[in-house]
Amino acid sequence: MLRLKLPTDPRWVNIAEKNIEEILTDHAFCEQKAASTAISLIVTYPEYSDLVTEMAALAREEMSHFEMVHKHILKRGFVIGRDRKDEYVARVTKFFAHTGDRKLRLVHRLLIAALIEARSCERFKVLSENIEDQELASFYDKLMVSEANHYTMFLKFARQYGDREKVDKLWDELLNFEAEVMRDFGDKELIHG
Repeated sequence: MLRLKLPTDPRWVNIAEKNIEEILTDHAFCEQKAASTAISLIVTYPEYSDLVTEMAALAREEMSHFEMVHKHILKRGFVIGRDRKDEYVARVTKFFAHTGDRKLRLVHRLLIAALIEARSCERFKVLSENIEDQELASFYDKLMVSEANHYTMFLKFARQYGDREKVDKLWDELLNFEAEVMRDFGDKELIHG
């Protein structure tokens, strides 16, 4: 369903498990950034009422996920660390060249958001199936479903606002690009790292 071209090696969970505090902190900030992205889309594209409605709901949901992750952090006696730059996101966002076409920029942003949600979904699945901590396994299993819904929603909007054939071609090219990017990741206790 996700169509990611390079799956995460399940051994990545061993890296994540060695530093649960780091993976949870990184995850918390991923949720906060997802909420910020939803708000940014509302601010930048207020004329798309259906998008605004969905992004308002998404921002609330992502912040509720942030709160859930933060509770897991506190329950384990940790304190949320500082945010760090997400190198994965920085690299995949470079795929699309800058354009003066406002609607095309929207389609590009929606495709990038779909990709990030797809990779998060895939990582949560790997965590849910391989992490020894059963509480976190159950938590990531539930979140995986949400991420899949977010991925499909962003892709649906990209296809709605752009030419379907062109959007699908861009999506496939982006997936190929992301597979190349992912060859440099998978050795850190980061959701996308």
